[in-house]
Amino acid sequence: MKVFIIGVSGAVGRLLARDLAERGDDVAGLVRRKEQRADLSRWDVDARVGELVELTAGSLAAMLDGVDALVYTAGSNGGAREVTAAVDGEGVMKALEAASIAGVDRFTLVSVIPEAGRGQDFDDDMEFYFAVKKLVDVNVSTSELDWLILRPSLLTDRAGTGRVSLGPAQPHDEIAREDVAATLAVLLHEPRIGRQILELNQGSTPIVNAVQASIRGGPHGRARRGLGDGD
Repeated sequence: MKVFIIGVSGAVGRLLARDLAERGDDVAGLVRRKEQRADLSRWDVDARVGELVELTAGSLAAMLDGVDALVYTAGSNGGAREVTAAVDGEGVMKALEAASIAGVDRFTLVSVIPEAGRGQDFDDDMEFYFAVKKLVDVNVSTSELDWLILRPSLLTDRAGTGRVSLGPAQPHDEIAREDVAATLAVLLHEPRIGRQILELNQGSTPIVNAVQASIRGGPHGRARRGLGDGD
């Protein structure tokens, strides 16, 4: 499989690149600076240099030749509004359009659990962040692509356990970035999971088993449109 990661130099994107490369996949991605390419070279990542906010959908599509799946892991983490709008909002929509132009059917977005941090005293910029993330999730979920939205809980840098809780709705707790990346790698290799929103939290189920249980209709169900029983 050839996977292109937008946000490949970020914490989750970098771990995903490593996991996919170790599986034998062909990994490419977008980085902002030339020096970021060296860190990714250990996994033979074909890192393309460019500013997402400056690229057009057409110029991004030109980087997707032969790509089987596009993964969007870039994010502003709730910073200034203009950055949130550009990266979490316009960037995702641009990537969706680029995938359509390039004929890349599979599109995976790393989003956020909507109620993450609720009850805290958020400033206007953070409230704007959650509003943008929700609107983008809606737009992705109504696209014609074979989309998948993964909403992880609070991300931590502790070592992954290889065990998670995965499903349509999860409580907001926390999860290691290593486990998010590992779950993404397994999801990308499960073609029966598509056009779904899944939430991810720390848990006790091995990642492979959690992914299998998320296939519509159970471990032997089929999720793709036209292969199920009318969904």
